[in-house]
Amino acid sequence: MSEKKLDLMKPFGPWVAKINIPEDLVNKLNDYVDRILADEKKATKLDAGGRLVGNVTQEFQIDFDFADKSGWSKLLQAASAKLIEATLKKNITKFQITDTWIVRQFENEYNPIHWHDGHISGAGFLKVPKSLGQHYQKKKVPPYSGGNLQLIHGSRMFLSQSVISIIPKVGDFYFFPNYLMHAVFPFKDSNEERRSISFNAKVDDEVYNVFG
Repeated sequence: MSEKKLDLMKPFGPWVAKINIPEDLVNKLNDYVDRILADEKKATKLDAGGRLVGNVTQEFQIDFDFADKSGWSKLLQAASAKLIEATLKKNITKFQITDTWIVRQFENEYNPIHWHDGHISGAGFLKVPKSLGQHYQKKKVPPYSGGNLQLIHGSRMFLSQSVISIIPKVGDFYFFPNYLMHAVFPFKDSNEERRSISFNAKVDDEVYNVFG
């Protein structure tokens, strides 16, 4: 992780961090998903749609053994540790991934406003349609946000925005505290898949409760 750039931003209350998932790991993750899709029995076993909020085609867990062997767990731990060290000046000794999963979203599907369990969470992109659509009305303001990741915090006030709209790009991954609300609006005019990946993890309680 030391050679990977961690971009920090503070668009509102909590810190948000962005990294780029290495291309070889993006390929490993997509290959893994495609193998699951070809194995109906395993896809059913890993299905997580019943306990996740998305109104999407499919959501399923990533097997922890694969997460470890592929390097996915290592990347999440290294980036989370770097985020906490950079913002809180604290070093974590505990990093436990409680969930990591795939969301397969297609045209007119969406993820409503929600938040996660654990202490630190994140979401990123493995596949993105070439086009996510556009406004019906020309010259519409604000820009079209279908398929974007919306990060939401507090209320809009003077010098303080409350929503950040992130255009998905393959390999981009965003880290944020578990309580940060977020959503994905439907996209349109495409039969391609928007494939995202998320996680929840717990760190040292004394680090999570540093201000408590």
